[in-house]
Amino acid sequence: MRVVVADTGPLHYLVLIGEADLPHRLFGRVIIPDTVQAKLRHPCAPALVREWIASRPSWVDAMPAGPVEQLPLPSLGAGERAVIALAELHQTDLILIDDRAGTIAARGRGLAAVGTLGLLDLAGRQGLVDVGHAVARLKATNFRIRREILDALLAKHLD
Repeated sequence: MRVVVADTGPLHYLVLIGEADLPHRLFGRVIIPDTVQAKLRHPCAPALVREWIASRPSWVDAMPAGPVEQLPLPSLGAGERAVIALAELHQTDLILIDDRAGTIAARGRGLAAVGTLGLLDLAGRQGLVDVGHAVARLKATNFRIRREILDALLAKHLD
């Protein structure tokens, strides 16, 4: 089992499509910074997301990220910086993040990064999720991605 650090986006969307347990099934333990927990609890977050984080599963640990201001990543938001800081602190090699700038910054610091679609792809290859069904549910949310990327993912998982 691995430990991964997660940003808001992948957890938010996995909850909305009914696949919130995929990170646990794929990796084991998930760490989230307190800033991510706060975003998931925010009154503007969908009720389903707020309910999920209020009864956070035992495999999700929320913790402070420490002094993220010291990270030389001024173009990133506090959540993305906190995810990278926690990953480095806990010496994890993978973060779950949808933010493009955050992904680039993490990879520049030697961390692997995968987003919501990458998680669905990995889970689909392991037979843990029906990718077509999951993508259909994802399209019903406000998740934004270029259509050709979705089409390529779906084509990989056609039987």
